[in-house]
Amino acid sequence: MSELQDPSRDRLKHHFAQRVIHQARQVLEVWQRLQRSEWSEIGMSELSEASVRLLRYAERFDQAEHAQLAQSICNSLSAVGENRGRLNSQLIAQFNQTMQRLSRTGLRHGDHFEQTFLPPLRKPVYLALQDSDRAERLAQQLEFFGLSAQALANATAFKTAVGERHPAAIVMDVDFAGTGLELAHAAQQGLEHKIPVLFYSHNETDTPTRLAAVRAGGQEFFTGSLDASSLLERIEVLTHVVQYDPYKVLIVDDSKAQATHTERVLNSAGILTHTLTEPILAMDALAELQPDLIILDMYMPECNGTELAKVIRHNDRYVSVPIIYLSAEDDLDKQLDAMSEGGDDFLTKPIKPRHLIATVRNRAARARNLKARMVRDSLTGLYNHTHTLQLLDDACFRARRDGQPLAFAMLDIDHFKRVNDTYGHPMGDRVIKSLALFLKQRLRKSDYIGRYGGEEFAVVLPDTDERSALKVLDEIRQRFAEIHYPAQPQDLSCTFSGGIAMLQPGLDSRALSKQADEALYAAKHGGRNRVELYRSE
Repeated sequence: MSELQDPSRDRLKHHFAQRVIHQARQVLEVWQRLQRSEWSEIGMSELSEASVRLLRYAERFDQAEHAQLAQSICNSLSAVGENRGRLNSQLIAQFNQTMQRLSRTGLRHGDHFEQTFLPPLRKPVYLALQDSDRAERLAQQLEFFGLSAQALANATAFKTAVGERHPAAIVMDVDFAGTGLELAHAAQQGLEHKIPVLFYSHNETDTPTRLAAVRAGGQEFFTGSLDASSLLERIEVLTHVVQYDPYKVLIVDDSKAQATHTERVLNSAGILTHTLTEPILAMDALAELQPDLIILDMYMPECNGTELAKVIRHNDRYVSVPIIYLSAEDDLDKQLDAMSEGGDDFLTKPIKPRHLIATVRNRAARARNLKARMVRDSLTGLYNHTHTLQLLDDACFRARRDGQPLAFAMLDIDHFKRVNDTYGHPMGDRVIKSLALFLKQRLRKSDYIGRYGGEEFAVVLPDTDERSALKVLDEIRQRFAEIHYPAQPQDLSCTFSGGIAMLQPGLDSRALSKQADEALYAAKHGGRNRVELYRSE
């Protein structure tokens, strides 16, 4: 038997690849902890050890991409050391870019859309449902989405599984074995880091039951239906596998020394900053950085803080971006007047670093959550129609500026009206959510995915040529068609059609969108369940 045909060798290679992936997850977990606290020497040392181990594993098992990324992290850590242990925005950006790429090796396809799709979580999810058939079907669906899931038949099996290995999350029926709440509560005892528990009840429950679920560690409560796509989405959020973006802050202060001090304090907490000493340049910096928060000095010669706040608030895109004044002004009436002019908070110099970091983090986190509600579709969590077009416009600008290719795709679920008419609108919603999750899993974090309307989706693919765009979307199309949704009188499966257009010289975002729509029309009329590239002829 040749080397290529040796199944044991393939299994060995897969095992080695998994070891590398697991070590990559260790690196990402350390990075997440650093994101939530100041970058201490202990944290930096832990990240260094995990990265060196990843480099060693990757080189030993011939995983070139992971070796390159691990070396990049080691180089960035060396640069921090050469900078006397201080982070700056350039280093944070380098770390973040590398971590984004590293997360995609385990969560999504890499930059070149490799065929390997690896599970997003190292640990399994335990399913403890009263209906064992439902648990098995759900486990199969979660496995299809790349998540390791284990259905447990009874209380003894649950206790044994938890005793042997802690899961990434627990999905627990409140009625499981008659003691679901107690079992979940017992599983958390003595744990420093609690296991996310998602409770389920076939019927509506009363407040005492939900209160008991909260006390048992419940972070989510589902009633009625329980589908894989919405469940996986919540698990990803609760286990933090989807969040690697540092907060971005624009600092506007005419004092170079004060601006540098503020920047260093925030950089020490892994917060990305951009500093301006000329307030007149603020709007251009806002468009480029798209910050989560703005820090303004009150008194500047060219333009004071309250005037600049008014200018910023005139632009609809920045209405919800928090503005914090950071000033030596200690007159309470003047502080209140400033906050009435577009500000959200007022901090007085000098300020303790921990106070500044905590305020920025809390405000930025709330702003991100609010923005997500404003710009995302409520059913799928994808960007809504209006924001998708804004993102496409921004992507076109960057592609032209940097001389990079840009692909834009329109996708539409085939015969969707028939799904709604035959199986009902709840099933239609499940299919839409399923495709949304599929796209989020299999595309890069640098890609933008939007729900264009109804059963139609849009995808912005920066730095992507037409061959790569066609390859990745066609693979997603093939895999999506393999999903089966339990239904009567028979299981349902769906397909989608897609159209891709490439940004050309002289083409704006509106014309690009029109071309993608025409390519989608061609795919529909060409027989559906296919992806077409736009051709001018």
